[in-house]
Amino acid sequence: MTDQASVQPLPIARGLRGRCPRCGDGHLFQGFLTVRPACEKCGLDYSFADAGDGPAVFVILIGGAIVVFAALMTEVVYQPPYWLHAALWLPLILIVTLLPLRMVKGLLIALQYHHKAAPGRLVSKGDA
Repeated sequence: MTDQASVQPLPIARGLRGRCPRCGDGHLFQGFLTVRPACEKCGLDYSFADAGDGPAVFVILIGGAIVVFAALMTEVVYQPPYWLHAALWLPLILIVTLLPLRMVKGLLIALQYHHKAAPGRLVSKGDA
């Protein structure tokens, strides 16, 4: 039987909420995308956290597909003037890229922690 206090939420939920991947209580970010130096609750050092360009790539590819599909369908069905396209799609581009960016970055950092991901290291043949 599992003690209720020992049940931790999945790293996916912690990352999407922008919480510490270890304790789930402390904040992961200070500001919009800046990762804190450490968790204020459990003291986990966030120096391992390097999501790189991964979050931006996922968000741009998925958000771009959504906006391009919507713009093409709108053009085929309604054929609005170009100024209306700009008025519709520029705000949507900002919404579908900026809103999920923080959640995706938190998710990738939480998964990095969960799977103990580390940078690759070269190993000489004598060490293998």
